[in-house]
Amino acid sequence: MNSIQNKVALITGGSKGIGHGIAEALMKKGVNVAITSRTEASANEASNQLNKDSASGAKAIGIKADVRDFESQQEAVSSVLEHFGKLDVLIANAGLGRFGSIEDLSVQDWNEVIDTNLTGVFYSIKAGVEALKQSQGYFITISSLAGTNFFAGGSAYNASKFGVTGFTQAVMLDLRQKGVKVSTIMPGSVSTYFNGNEPAEKDAWKIQIEDIGKLVVDLLEMHPRTLPSKIEVRPTSPPSK
Repeated sequence: MNSIQNKVALITGGSKGIGHGIAEALMKKGVNVAITSRTEASANEASNQLNKDSASGAKAIGIKADVRDFESQQEAVSSVLEHFGKLDVLIANAGLGRFGSIEDLSVQDWNEVIDTNLTGVFYSIKAGVEALKQSQGYFITISSLAGTNFFAGGSAYNASKFGVTGFTQAVMLDLRQKGVKVSTIMPGSVSTYFNGNEPAEKDAWKIQIEDIGKLVVDLLEMHPRTLPSKIEVRPTSPPSK
């Protein structure tokens, strides 16, 4: 097993949901984390809670950053390097959904989804690639089963996640000989606040954020010779339709 203690991870959109679950799982393993959010308040609130709950000695910092802005992503990476001295793991998790028929989908909705879910992933790795090459690190994107399965009302979201899936696989081929491992995780239904959902008992059948966190830990701890490059994750027993 590959030890990950004292590694440093940057997680975009880490103040809640999947990103927060990943941060919690990594800190339990002794990984220091930086989480980003578009607001300073939410970034600091989440990082403070992570530090309060940390039993491993790992530390968390919060960074205000917007994945839709390349300079913001560069500044986030610089903050991590300044605070921790290195970057071992970059997790492009920030995302959102806007759904509706193509007849009703606005130009603003399209741009927001593509800029956040797809261009934001490009900005993240573009800002962090040199640091990851130096540390022989790991780049992980959070795509979706919607990245291979289309559905009505999902034109913008499908386009963004199909893009993330393909983008990540191409980046994997670009960087594998540079010592940087690259994987994409493609979850189905996860119990988060996504698209206005409120996690509750009704979501017990869904994938939980700690499950995705465990999966990230497993990837990072895997022997360096092996690379699971694309991972689909589904609830075991979804409700019958």
